[in-house]
Amino acid sequence: MSTGRVLALLEILQGGGTRTAADLAARLEVDERTVRRYVGHLLDLDVPVEAVRGRYGGYRLAPGFRMPPLMLTDEEALAVLLSLNSAAGEAAGSAAAKVRRVLPKALQARMAAVFASTEFTAVRAATGTPETSTLLRLAEAARQRRSQLIGYSDRAGRDSERTLCPYGIVAHHGRWYVTGHDGSSGELRTFRLDRIGWVRPTGETFDVPDDFQPATTVLAGLAGTPWRHRVVVRVNGSADDVRARLPRGLATVEPGAEHGWVVVRLRAERLDWLPGVLGGLRLPFVVREPAELGDLVRTWARNLTGRQ
Repeated sequence: MSTGRVLALLEILQGGGTRTAADLAARLEVDERTVRRYVGHLLDLDVPVEAVRGRYGGYRLAPGFRMPPLMLTDEEALAVLLSLNSAAGEAAGSAAAKVRRVLPKALQARMAAVFASTEFTAVRAATGTPETSTLLRLAEAARQRRSQLIGYSDRAGRDSERTLCPYGIVAHHGRWYVTGHDGSSGELRTFRLDRIGWVRPTGETFDVPDDFQPATTVLAGLAGTPWRHRVVVRVNGSADDVRARLPRGLATVEPGAEHGWVVVRLRAERLDWLPGVLGGLRLPFVVREPAELGDLVRTWARNLTGRQ
């Protein structure tokens, strides 16, 4: 279920009057069948949505209904607001504002810190949620500019304690990152939130460089990471079109030797997720390297078409 769009539907209906299924579908950017499913979800939550029959029929709320106060845990509030952040339209934004208003004051402040400190690299991107307590602590630290001691486990499983000045948090391609000055190395570093085991305040404060851009820093760092596999794929399409169809920051796209073809280059730790990404381009492509990826693509295609 898309929690964000269900709440956006409730926000529209609370505006009063009867709304046709076609109008609701257009505002939520879904089809009418999905609207009926969302109405069913509201009914399951004991929200009295009435179906009005006839030429000018549609859906409306029963007279006198008001959305009750929300008593949510940190995890629930974060999940709801992230879902609304990824949903479409003004109704989703209005619903998010309403949810924030009815949260307890302390929780309002924590959620405000998260969204004030976080940059999202793609509009409406589906984004996984890290350990909530870690995210909330680092978001508040970034907003208040207070350094933190963190326990971190790197890609090789090596554990370390580091003093971090969190300049900002970035949600990118289903993962969350914190970037800032690392006291252990004396350099600007990026850390994955799901690899941070614990967070403790140091009592020290810091300043953020005026021109610092968290998302740009994280994407540049990811592009330079020495991943296990070097991937090169030829794609039949324009560079702008191919870039638009790929997740932001995932790969570089450059003109190919043949007219009408471009070369996509990226590095990856695993290859199993790439066939779906390449198939999602909906453009002809040829895997140049590694050969293992070509085998995975052929297997993926056979499974997709049901051929043995």
